[in-house]
Amino acid sequence: MPLAFESLSHGTVAFGFFNIESDLLLLERSFFFASEFCELVAALAGDENQPLVLQPAWAVDAPADIGDLMGAIQGTRHTGLIGEVYRRFPFPLDLLGFKQKPAGWKTRPVMLEILGRRAVRRDLPIAVERAEGAIAIGDTRFSRMGFRELVDYVWRGGYPRWEDEVRPDYVMTMAQAVQASRHLYFNGLSNRVRTGPCAEAQGKPPHGELDP
Repeated sequence: MPLAFESLSHGTVAFGFFNIESDLLLLERSFFFASEFCELVAALAGDENQPLVLQPAWAVDAPADIGDLMGAIQGTRHTGLIGEVYRRFPFPLDLLGFKQKPAGWKTRPVMLEILGRRAVRRDLPIAVERAEGAIAIGDTRFSRMGFRELVDYVWRGGYPRWEDEVRPDYVMTMAQAVQASRHLYFNGLSNRVRTGPCAEAQGKPPHGELDP
């Protein structure tokens, strides 16, 4: 589930997975896939001076069009984008099944279809502000620590964590890049982000299908 994170530009913002069957992340009113976020983090870990764009990404301009997460979880209010996702992939009846699925990328065709009707394609430029010690995702700016917390969230699988602690291979690739990085923005992450089991045997996300 999305959690609250502190930003430099917008105060407290919501970031995270919002359905256990999908690898789609939200940042306030923006949506993007975890695999693309992890690839961007890995690229930053290798060279924080290169220009980067988080893509593909989508935006929902009206808050009401995003939907009611708690209502969707409870099955009582299926409005907006989130409500439509929960119609397709309801909250598990057994709470033991409430774990983020490492093969969530398999639902991507459905998510792309929903995004195509409910959101507008709007990719997010990434800016490293060295003098200010900040990283901007679109117009949302995070301190170094704030950005590290986003990375750590994805590593854990958010709340309620990855199912069986098995991580997608793109998360493992990100972790390896972070561990090898000497850049200031990733200092301290290597002790938390460690190698571990991955879901590589389950296949890889179809990146080619997302090319604009």
